[in-house]
Amino acid sequence: MRNGDSAVDSTAISLVRTTFKAVAAIEDGPARLTQSFYSVLFANNPDVREFFPAAMEAQRERLVHAIAYVIDQLDDPEPVLLFLAQLGRDHRKYGVVDAHYTAVGNALIFALKNFAGNEMWTDEVDNAWREAIALIASVMMEAANAEDGPATWTGTVVEHKQVLQDVAVVRLQLDRPMEYGAGQYVSVTVPGRPRMWRYLSPAIPANPEGQIEFHVRRVSGGWVSPAMVGQTNLGDTWLMGSPLGALGVDRTRNRDMLMIGSGTGIAPLRAQLMEMAMRANNPNVHVFVGGNYPCDLYDIETLWQLSLTNPWLTVVPVSEEDTNPWWHLDPIPTPPAGMYKRITGKVSAVAAEFGDWSNHDVQIVGSASTIQTAKFRLQAKGVPVENMRHDPLY
Repeated sequence: MRNGDSAVDSTAISLVRTTFKAVAAIEDGPARLTQSFYSVLFANNPDVREFFPAAMEAQRERLVHAIAYVIDQLDDPEPVLLFLAQLGRDHRKYGVVDAHYTAVGNALIFALKNFAGNEMWTDEVDNAWREAIALIASVMMEAANAEDGPATWTGTVVEHKQVLQDVAVVRLQLDRPMEYGAGQYVSVTVPGRPRMWRYLSPAIPANPEGQIEFHVRRVSGGWVSPAMVGQTNLGDTWLMGSPLGALGVDRTRNRDMLMIGSGTGIAPLRAQLMEMAMRANNPNVHVFVGGNYPCDLYDIETLWQLSLTNPWLTVVPVSEEDTNPWWHLDPIPTPPAGMYKRITGKVSAVAAEFGDWSNHDVQIVGSASTIQTAKFRLQAKGVPVENMRHDPLY
């Protein structure tokens, strides 16, 4: 991986990957590694503790996934450098300065060395990790220091609509417009859960009026999503970080598109389709919208309306069950004339079997299991891995 004149060569990448996999293979290795990392970080840098929530379980899990993602992508520089630059801009919301990156790197080296042991942690491994961490830190710092936009945005809740028992649509008025790309996501924290940041994808394109909309599903046992869905009131203020992610229409490739979205994962796809509807020329797009029950396709009528006025768009609704649960009393919507009727099955399987997608750009949004299953099925049908895109799985 290269950034300017800096590089991590293939040998160093191999050493970093091997070490991380070995540590991850230890019983409870990832959890113990992150616990050790944060203990060292907070002990040596007490001021850093205030950046994080009181409950650290989700933060520790997120750290492991982020490290794993970067390590997996080290020899594919373009996406990982973009990801790290965005992450650096996003970290400005904490008040992070350059010295904090050095502290984080030192704490991570200490924790890794402690778990790897002297036999595995050779001088070559130590140098490889230090090179990788130095490059990661430099990319993040350069991006953060070059950014002259706001570190955070404040949004006032102007609409809160519970469309299902566990799903709410929340619209906010930002204190200033945010220039995000349709398909990106942002970190969000709410008043009742300070410093507990969650990633949400705007469901509408960026606009000069500074409006933004999120579709939020309540996660059973979650800390933040239940408050967003069930305890949000008009006038509440949410705090948001810089836009992240690289989903979007790649107009340089001149390819038709396949989009697969499950549940509230339809939000970033919806934003892209709305933005495309404002353009004169677009690729042909097939969108497969999935859910457990028909009612989980809560926004299907919006997509139908977009399809009716945009001939390049085809919408295929899919649900695993053919009927709604007993507690959902609203009737199942009927598709307009010319629209596909709802198909019963798993959205990844239905999409993979529907047609030949080998020459399409593919976007997949949903849970980690949905994304992995869809990728596996599409790859088995001849879709190259490099044609499939999704956000990091954390």
